[in-house]
Amino acid sequence: MNKLIFANLVHRPLRSLISVIAVAIEVIMILAIVGIFMGMLNDQKARTNGIGADLMMRGSNASNMNGAGAVSMPIKFAGPLSKLPHVIVVSPAATSLVTSGNIEIIWGIDYPTYNALKPFVYISGEPANGASPFKNTYDVIVDDVFANHKNPATGKNYALGDTVNILNTDFHICAIVESGKGGRKRIPIETLDQLIGAPAQASIFYIKVDDPANDEAVIDEIHSTPGLADYPVQTIQEWLSEMTPEKMPGFNIALRSVTCIAVIVGFLVIFQTMYTAVLERTREIGILKSMGASKSMIVTVILRETAVLALAGLLLGIAGTFVVRYGMLHFTTLQFQITGIWIAQGSAIAFGGSLLGALYPAWMAARKDPIDALAYE
Repeated sequence: MNKLIFANLVHRPLRSLISVIAVAIEVIMILAIVGIFMGMLNDQKARTNGIGADLMMRGSNASNMNGAGAVSMPIKFAGPLSKLPHVIVVSPAATSLVTSGNIEIIWGIDYPTYNALKPFVYISGEPANGASPFKNTYDVIVDDVFANHKNPATGKNYALGDTVNILNTDFHICAIVESGKGGRKRIPIETLDQLIGAPAQASIFYIKVDDPANDEAVIDEIHSTPGLADYPVQTIQEWLSEMTPEKMPGFNIALRSVTCIAVIVGFLVIFQTMYTAVLERTREIGILKSMGASKSMIVTVILRETAVLALAGLLLGIAGTFVVRYGMLHFTTLQFQITGIWIAQGSAIAFGGSLLGALYPAWMAARKDPIDALAYE
């Protein structure tokens, strides 16, 4: 029976190959959307947690994702915030979402206070005596993830002094630091405000307190300060707890939509393949039934052929997902996360959809009358 199954698949190589590729595409679609979403989400969490702040105050119209809110708070808020009891450092930051070319968030920082939250770890360009590496208006600090990509102008990895285009303006790399502390590209906050037309404004204030036990007391003090009562303030840990797929608007909807499309693609291709195969093998089915093959045996043959195609598609799809991941990490700064759980879930969904697509052709084959099948031309 195994020889019969593989002989049937090899006898129609192109059709079998198309079915395998369809299942592989189904797996890649599911794993890729999950990998990109989860990679971006977890990377954002890690880099925000690495800033070193205890609290964050954002604009009243800001969403949970950094950079999604408008640059709407005056930088001068840092003055009254820094005078509150238990507050050690207040650092204003501005963010701007860039969608031309690579989708990324550009950060504008006040270097002295931002570095005071948690000092940068320099790879190159570290200034002496803790001074700011920003010497000119159009200087930029980049992290090692960005620097490890090729500079189109030189064909080599980015280095100190190289030019980076940000918001249609040329910036020069003044320092390269370890990743994990906010954005990948950081420019002076005054420069970003000038480029986006929001002078002396911030998107967010990062606040460091003397003891995490005083977080709630500081939040109460902020909301008691005139002019600051309407601005949401939360601890970094509270923010991190909200950065989950269940609490991110649209995440599960997008995932379900892609999964449904992928399953439909796989289902239709497998259905068409096995339906056509049953029609072409009518005489073969008649011979099997005349030799005593039961309906369940005929169904089993069809489903086992489908299982072989699906399994080959799963292996190809998983391998293809890692190829996509390599390309994403090699050519962009986006993170792509693949987990064993989602490989198992995506494979189960694709495999189940393939078998479902073969059920009707298998049932149709099992119902064929052996006499009619033998007489089929």
